Amino acid sequence: MLSLDRLAPIDNFGHSIKTVSYLYRPSTVEQIVELFRLAERHGLTIALRGAGRTYGDGALNAGHIVLDMRRMNRILDWNPETGMIRVEPGVTLQQLWQHTLEDGWWPPVVSGTQFPTLGGALGMNIHGKNNWKNGTLGEHVLEFEALLPTGETVSCSPTCNADLFYSLIGSAGLLGVFTSITLQLKKLYSGNVRVSAWATPNLREMLTDLDRFKADYDYIVGWVDGLNRNGRGQIHAADYLREGEDPHPTQTLRVEYQTLPDTFFGVVPKSMMWLGMRFFMNNPGAWLINTAKYLHARTLEHNKQYLQSLVAFNFLLDYVPNWERSYGPEGMIQYQSFLPLETAAETYLEMLRLCQRRGLPTYLGVTKRHRPDKFLLTHAVNGYSLAMDFKVTRSNRARLQQLADEMNQLVLQAGGRFYFAKDSTLTPEVAARYLGEETLRRLRALKERCDPHSLLQTDLYRRLIRPNFERLAPNVCAGPALTANVVT
Repeated sequence: MLSLDRLAPIDNFGHSIKTVSYLYRPSTVEQIVELFRLAERHGLTIALRGAGRTYGDGALNAGHIVLDMRRMNRILDWNPETGMIRVEPGVTLQQLWQHTLEDGWWPPVVSGTQFPTLGGALGMNIHGKNNWKNGTLGEHVLEFEALLPTGETVSCSPTCNADLFYSLIGSAGLLGVFTSITLQLKKLYSGNVRVSAWATPNLREMLTDLDRFKADYDYIVGWVDGLNRNGRGQIHAADYLREGEDPHPTQTLRVEYQTLPDTFFGVVPKSMMWLGMRFFMNNPGAWLINTAKYLHARTLEHNKQYLQSLVAFNFLLDYVPNWERSYGPEGMIQYQSFLPLETAAETYLEMLRLCQRRGLPTYLGVTKRHRPDKFLLTHAVNGYSLAMDFKVTRSNRARLQQLADEMNQLVLQAGGRFYFAKDSTLTPEVAARYLGEETLRRLRALKERCDPHSLLQTDLYRRLIRPNFERLAPNVCAGPALTANVVT
């Protein structure tokens, strides 16, 4: 019997799903091997967790074991001449750039926050504001080593064990545990980027601009006013500075220069701002904030250019610590879909208006330009994504799920895809339709090969993947079942 001292409350990043699990924090590969055997003896499963930045249930494992990988955070090798770095999976994006920036190197792909671990980032294969150009983070991995639940350690690259390389990356931690990751970083000549900002009167024009100007910039992203019928908003695009353009590169490449301020306007502690934001986390408040933001974009920032630090531009979500708590005690969810070029504008407008008709508008909308990739569980398309944040309350949970069900059908009809890192609303049927039978069969075969006893499971796996495995071949990859008395 496992010690009750190991039981800990664990939730998702949006604080909308709360669970209790046996929590372990391994620091060595040998400890992970022991934990696999422990789980097998007790009929339990294991979920992998990095910094807990997943919006849905992809790093939750209610009643079972969760491995918090953040203690495995050593930088194993760094070559400042070539920009190649080898790290353990618990190293965060913040730890990575702080170690390499003063040598003139930057992660080629980052998320909107610097706090995810690299193991978690590769498990979900994160994308950034430069996806159409640089692809996902997985496309910049030169090699990784992974521990399989069988006890086998495998080395994978695009040319060695390529099937595992393109499957473990993006597998949501369901096939194996990254134990070392070798990345190729991006050479820089300044710690600043040159930013261009302009307002767009509607979503159609925004998507057109994201496509039209993508070749002119290194990054491009759009903010969408989800309470406006036409989806007006603002685009921010940015370029790296070329060699010689920054008169003070040594200064701008310092960690101290990149550090975000602790106060707002030099007065208000940012650690307290989420409390004040709660006042606006309702439909009238969100309308007021979105309207003010658009008017500011239209009048004071339209066609404006300025220099901004890499951290300030890339990690906008880190400006306000604990911002997600401003949504209230029931938390928030994010709904993100990916649509082809041909169908995106019409479908996203229909989705925005559907949310408004249902009285559940998105309080924050963000859109990006994307390209396809070769990973097995890819979310990418040649098109766009739209991420929409929704406040969860006790009274609207059922309505949010109904809304998500309606939007899922719109996405599927438009040839779209979804992203496990953000999902908490998909059903097995929707997952089967967007992944396709061939992908599910390949994933099932890999699960049988890498994890024959199905030790690696998450709440997301049991919600979406396992039902499809059982449909394809009953009693295959079922693994230990959840039981009501698992804690006894």
